[in-house]
Amino acid sequence: MTVKIENVVTSGTFSLDGGTWDVGNNVWVIGDDSEVMVIDPAHDVAKILEVVGDREVMAVLLTHGHDDHIRAAAEFSDEVEAPLYLNPDDLMLWDAIYPERKVDAEIQEGDTFTIGDTTLTAIHTPGHSPGSTCFYAPDLGVLFSGDTLFNGGPGATGRSYSSFETIVESIRTKLLVLPEATVVHTGHGDATTIGAEAPNLDEWIKRGH
Repeated sequence: MTVKIENVVTSGTFSLDGGTWDVGNNVWVIGDDSEVMVIDPAHDVAKILEVVGDREVMAVLLTHGHDDHIRAAAEFSDEVEAPLYLNPDDLMLWDAIYPERKVDAEIQEGDTFTIGDTTLTAIHTPGHSPGSTCFYAPDLGVLFSGDTLFNGGPGATGRSYSSFETIVESIRTKLLVLPEATVVHTGHGDATTIGAEAPNLDEWIKRGH
């Protein structure tokens, strides 16, 4: 059965290093008529459950551990009784929010997650956070980039546990090598493509976010 991608936009806050900002997050539901996986179920569990409907959630995949991406994730995971995955390099961010609740499984480079006739492959892209991970579905021509790559450039690196040099290297060596037509579904804001972002690498480095 053909897999489709659904986008749920939820609103809330992001807090780190003593500051709090209002944000809108992209939540991604990937699956068919019976089963789905959910990437970054942020802020509004009820709104996401409405889109999921009566389909079984096979996995909850987190692109990274910033609180806007994870504060609702444990509740959502428990509600749908699906395992919750996070790269272990971001466990310090997870533990700051959930000192008593552990993730169900760790995401490692190259791990695969199959739903319907589609497989997502984990690509570890540190920089925005140490454990930032993208999910690539080559048969769909789609990359779920979390906060690593946006329409217009790399994710923010001005806060704890982040590095501009590292995120640029991750994007250069792991994402810009993907086919130019690959659609990039981001953690916030509009989609882009690998081909649209690739020519801007030198300009990003010059600006040095």
